[in-house]
Amino acid sequence: MSPRTHTEQRDRTAGRGRLLMGVAWALLLLGLWLWGREVTDVRQGISSPTTGDVAAVGRPLGVELPPAVRPLGNARPQRVDVPALGVRAPVVSRGLDPGGAVDPPPYGQPGTVGWYEDGVRPGAAGTALLVGHVDTETRPAVFYHLSEIRPGAAVRVVRDDGTVAEFTVEDVQVFARDRFDARKVYGVRQTGRAELRLITCGGSFDRGTRTYTANVVVSAYLSGTRHG
Repeated sequence: MSPRTHTEQRDRTAGRGRLLMGVAWALLLLGLWLWGREVTDVRQGISSPTTGDVAAVGRPLGVELPPAVRPLGNARPQRVDVPALGVRAPVVSRGLDPGGAVDPPPYGQPGTVGWYEDGVRPGAAGTALLVGHVDTETRPAVFYHLSEIRPGAAVRVVRDDGTVAEFTVEDVQVFARDRFDARKVYGVRQTGRAELRLITCGGSFDRGTRTYTANVVVSAYLSGTRHG
């Protein structure tokens, strides 16, 4: 194979990866576009090849969760830590692209988490949204193990005002793309709480459509705060 042919093949492969990621984002964004106009400005999406099926764990009986605390003021997220998964990732603000969809984290930065900056800020009242890739064509990404987290686990968001918003996971669910209910996923569970959603792709990888069949959705609420 000539150097020129090798380069062309590599470019085509990269192009297919970007297209695949864009399709996955677009499918989920369709539901969020309709819901986000009504409630709390939410959008979402994710990346490429298979990680296998995952099952919703909900909230197991006997798991006692701490009470919610009063929401914090507005501050921008800088980093998200999920100790149970070994995640310690920078957070980048994302807006809308020219087509009206949320611009996802850069494809070349799979360890980065995206936050929709026109929505709720993590720690403030309402539902804040953090999204991350499950994998790339060559390796796991930031939320590869997200489906393994369990109720009671901690999620910490470091904010630019020096506070750390400490969230407690209350359930983990998997929503099939063909039955995606944005109201259930993004609606506030309890009025007056500061809530958080962590979202990535899940289910199985459909090689025919080159998309995942579901989305993993981790729901958490503000249960503490401290200064970083």
